[in-house]
Amino acid sequence: MHRLLTGPLTVERVTVPIRDLPERLQGCRIVQLSDFHFDGLRLSPWLLQAAIEKTQALAPDLIALTGDFVTKDPAPIFTLAKYLKALNSRFGTFAVLGNHDNLSLRGRQTIIQALTAVGITVLWNETAYPFGPEFPLVGLADYWSGEFAPRKALSDLSPDLPRLVLSHNPDTAGSMSLQQWRVDLQLSGHTHGGQIVLPGLGPLVSIAQQPRFRRLRQALPFSRKDCDRVVQHWEWASGLHRVGESWLYVNQGLGTYLPGRLFCPPELTEITLTRQGASQG
Repeated sequence: MHRLLTGPLTVERVTVPIRDLPERLQGCRIVQLSDFHFDGLRLSPWLLQAAIEKTQALAPDLIALTGDFVTKDPAPIFTLAKYLKALNSRFGTFAVLGNHDNLSLRGRQTIIQALTAVGITVLWNETAYPFGPEFPLVGLADYWSGEFAPRKALSDLSPDLPRLVLSHNPDTAGSMSLQQWRVDLQLSGHTHGGQIVLPGLGPLVSIAQQPRFRRLRQALPFSRKDCDRVVQHWEWASGLHRVGESWLYVNQGLGTYLPGRLFCPPELTEITLTRQGASQG
């Protein structure tokens, strides 16, 4: 994607308070990358390399990749995996898949195998313990896959345990199947932040859905149905949100679809965990 349509990479930094976070994990830092859409068009090698170099410069404790590694053809995953192999952190790199990674069972398996081969752990309704037993990491199947099953990953966890959840689609934060479980922080992507954002108003796709902007919606190359097909909760298109008792962070992604980005740059996120109630000094 041309630099003018994509814009420069930004590094967003947020601090999230976690109830019952082990004291030894106070200040733990996670870098999140999402929505690569690595297909020779939607993500340039220079932007991908910049994201990897900035990630390494931050020396994070853990790296989280929240899906859509490819767009349609899974074959580019092998080239992307060579880039991602350079990622390094204290507790490793963990990933979930997005809807574009799951267009076929064979494609999904190809992507999982390619990422696993370079040391990236892919979770599909599974729980891992890179931080230790007191702070599990849960990775969920994509919401649209037909296999999204939070119970499978969360039912064995004590409600006293804080946990981090990776789920590509932010709509899952509002689903009854996930809301019945404790989720301290969910990391998602999928929306690309809306790509075109009007300062002070929000993503254009969200604005166009409002009844008073009916004429604007008719003039745009998408309809309400098209927008709803991508995501229901456009109010969660990017950034940090409180959803019930959970925190949700939505990364704006690296890949770019036409017509490009406006006031919504590709994003790398550094998330610092702090014990709820601890002094921020």
